[in-house]
Amino acid sequence: MTEVLRCEHLAKVFTEGGLAVNVLQDISFSVQKGETVSIMGRSGAGKTTLLQLLGGLDLPTTGTITLAGQNLAELNAAERGHLRNKKVGFIYQFHHLLPEFSALENVAMPLLIGGCSPAEAAERATQLLTRVGLGPRLKHKPGELSGGERQRAAVARALVTQPACVLADEPTGNLDYDSARQVQELMLELNQELQTSYIIVTHDPSLAKKMQHQLVLAEGRLSTMT
Repeated sequence: MTEVLRCEHLAKVFTEGGLAVNVLQDISFSVQKGETVSIMGRSGAGKTTLLQLLGGLDLPTTGTITLAGQNLAELNAAERGHLRNKKVGFIYQFHHLLPEFSALENVAMPLLIGGCSPAEAAERATQLLTRVGLGPRLKHKPGELSGGERQRAAVARALVTQPACVLADEPTGNLDYDSARQVQELMLELNQELQTSYIIVTHDPSLAKKMQHQLVLAEGRLSTMT
């Protein structure tokens, strides 16, 4: 198997009011190609902070993160941004689609940023939007889509670059039961088809149990769910 992501002895300390707050402590784990991982924990446990570190949006206080064979600490901000564009997809609880652009334009944007031609970006975005059931909605803006449709578009945007790993922060937390179930099923289907790894932060035990590995973040430390 191919290792997609590894973090070793990861720690993150924030300073608040002159006091050091240890948000993450001595976290080590790895993810192989196509593996799915869930991370649960109470609000404020540091789950979102961990995802930001894994995606290179922030740097740890100590420890190392290796993404697609590259140590993030050895890259400058521009290099981390380039690696993130090519190798990481992000899905958020709130879709974060740009309201002034159509579904097609939103999904094509990571490809355009990465240097694809407009024609190729449009073709690949169209194919994936069609795959997630939004073929008839390509020209619709986010405000013209339902909540479930917006989140499916967000899933397509995260996967359009064929990243090594998708980092998802409560990806169905803002949806009703039926829409959440549909998006969850879609994500698992695409995981099988594309062999993209998922690391999913969730409060939903049913979603967590659908992942191959279930972890819990508590008091800054990561452990296997029992």
